[in-house]
Amino acid sequence: MPTVTTDINPMRFGSGHAVRRIEDEGLLTGQGRYADDWMPANQTYLCFLRSPYPHARIVSIDVAAARAMPGVLAVLTGADLVAAGIKPIPGVAGFVRADGSPGATPPRRPLAHERVRFGGEPVVAVVAQTLQQARDATEAIAVDYEELPMAVTVADAMAAGAPVFFDAAPDNISAEMRHGDPVATAAAFAGAKHVVALDVTNQRVAALTLEPRTALASFDAASGRVTIRLSTQMPSSARDTICDALGVPHDQMRVQVGDVGGGFGMKTGAYPEDVVLAYCARTLRTTVKWVAERSEEFLSSAHGRDVQTRAELALDERGKILAMRVVSLANVGAYATGVGVAIQLLIGPWVQTSVYDVQTIDFHFKAVLTNTAPTGAYRGAGRPEAIFITERLMDEAARQIGMDRVELRRRNFIRPEQMPYKNPMGQVYDTGKFEHVMDQGLALADWDGFPARAAESRAHGKLRGLGISTFLEWTGGNVFEERVTVCVQGDGVIEVYSAVNQMGQGIATSLAQLVVDAFGVPIDRVRVVLGDTDRGDGFGSAGSRSLFTGGSAMRVGAERTIEKAKALAAKEMEAAAQDIEYANGRFKVAGTDLELDLFALAARQPGQRIFVDSTSSVAGPTWPNGCHVSEVEIDPQTGAVAVVAYSSVNDVGRVVNPMIVRGQLDGGAVQGIGQALHEQVVYDRETGQLVTGSLMDYCAPRADDVPSFRHELDLSSPCLNNPLGVKGVGELGTIGAVPSVVNAVADALAHSGRADQARGLQMPLTASKVWQLLQATS
Repeated sequence: MPTVTTDINPMRFGSGHAVRRIEDEGLLTGQGRYADDWMPANQTYLCFLRSPYPHARIVSIDVAAARAMPGVLAVLTGADLVAAGIKPIPGVAGFVRADGSPGATPPRRPLAHERVRFGGEPVVAVVAQTLQQARDATEAIAVDYEELPMAVTVADAMAAGAPVFFDAAPDNISAEMRHGDPVATAAAFAGAKHVVALDVTNQRVAALTLEPRTALASFDAASGRVTIRLSTQMPSSARDTICDALGVPHDQMRVQVGDVGGGFGMKTGAYPEDVVLAYCARTLRTTVKWVAERSEEFLSSAHGRDVQTRAELALDERGKILAMRVVSLANVGAYATGVGVAIQLLIGPWVQTSVYDVQTIDFHFKAVLTNTAPTGAYRGAGRPEAIFITERLMDEAARQIGMDRVELRRRNFIRPEQMPYKNPMGQVYDTGKFEHVMDQGLALADWDGFPARAAESRAHGKLRGLGISTFLEWTGGNVFEERVTVCVQGDGVIEVYSAVNQMGQGIATSLAQLVVDAFGVPIDRVRVVLGDTDRGDGFGSAGSRSLFTGGSAMRVGAERTIEKAKALAAKEMEAAAQDIEYANGRFKVAGTDLELDLFALAARQPGQRIFVDSTSSVAGPTWPNGCHVSEVEIDPQTGAVAVVAYSSVNDVGRVVNPMIVRGQLDGGAVQGIGQALHEQVVYDRETGQLVTGSLMDYCAPRADDVPSFRHELDLSSPCLNNPLGVKGVGELGTIGAVPSVVNAVADALAHSGRADQARGLQMPLTASKVWQLLQATS
């Protein structure tokens, strides 16, 4: 019978250690299994014909020629799905318009019906025996469109005489929210010594996962069930949405998730294409695969950001913030989703005042419908937008009132003795030492040594700038319950299941380390299973919640399993349960030499296992925070911006795996630098066509765009809302990088006599844009 090895210290694989990721060997040796790697012999292929127009009425669709082509199994239109009773994807439930009426959005059907509302919207679906046959058939379809007036910007959508995209929103405003006290805020501004205002754009960006959206749906004739292998972050949510659209019980569908090549929020929930895929598998009673092409991802996957903001600060003579006023217009695309609206109207505002002691606010946010792809979650989901606004304001305020920007922050930080602190949005921070974190960040970056480095850059004909962001974020996904199962098997393995999901972030390793903590067994005795709705339901992975909710649930589940095993061990050894001690895979009767191996105990149980199904909750969200400092050099001859140094200190609570944490900070910072300097989804304002529809046109950050990062971790403020004391980290790097880099460019411009240009900076800070700014003042 397998027993626990005692000559290896299992705790060196537990929490706090930089354990090598257990996921990596398979991925690096070509053994990873992504959704497209499953190739059943009978699989068929799904392709979509998409709208070439941003807004048009569908006059007619002729599919006769396509249906007659070789290998074609089905050709479906929106009218076919409506006739079959297929329901739309859920919209903007839970939000309201200014008059109190429900939030408004056109019904988003799996295939467009009667009208298309953005370029790239799926109109006709074709299933064929080969991929080429499906592609050929889409080209044989004739669709007659009547073009309609369109708008792809919020300015055009809200202009007088703008086309109306949905009758329930005659002003094209899907929903809006106002937070705070407008009267008190106005009074604070009226009595302020200084008022600082800034127009800020958070441009639209694409998630750009390495693995595109992919799905394989198989029908089982015996059970009538459909199994979908899906590249998703939230398998239970995707299953529920697909089933609800099809009108079938949730237990008639199983979603399995293998390796996922990046999610970044874009793969949360189900897409229209997923519903069509499942419908085709059920009606054709076969296996159907769809793999998005890169151009389809640019056209129809959820985009991120796209917010226009007017932000203002009122300050007294000492630089203390008296009030904050923010008015934002969010372009949520052609179909407002609950997630897309919540991100801009609620989640971002939760952190708008950030680490600063500001209680008087007036926030007004509107979600605007346009003829663009819908927006949704993208790494940070509302928090990067909000923090960018606030940190840009802080630096601009310091310049305008003549105060050092570090000192301005010091004077406005929330103090540790104010914890727990309720911000004006009603969110409660449990812990945080924001000035302490900033001081460490300044030292790590050698802040005081910057003048010498700037002088050296000038000697080489370059401008040099120094940027800072001090901030916090909310993590949680707003669902704080999670389910796990723990199974101690007689063959020497502890198998655990969680509904959180892997997508490159190393969560399986972190969960395994927590199991090692609890059971005291070597990590090679732990098997982590994820991504199977038949094994268990849960929220999934989003909002940097996987470790603090899923990990906490794993800790609780493991502890409950040990308690159950103690009772079983007491019976086996004929002792009182309270006399049973457990450590490192062995039970012992206190005060005796009687011992029993954990796995030997499991082998004596029915089914040769000890099994626990555990559901538990954490008390609330976590509030990770940090100080990120970047330095840039600008070449005045070309306008090219280079990030030459980047360092950060981050309070992420207790750390389970420091290597994984630093990797998450690295990846997040790269995406933040990408938004600051390179990335932007662009639609042509006159035609509504997507201009950045490929990697030839959409500029993504590359390895040579980023410096060697220096990330340090502050462990002095463990989270009080979960038993692990951890805080989310997956989005922290993105949130800190964007304002840090843009503030560094603004600093370089301001110190070269271009304060007006520094104030008006708008992302992305491409070489051509920066060069034009420099030429305008040369």
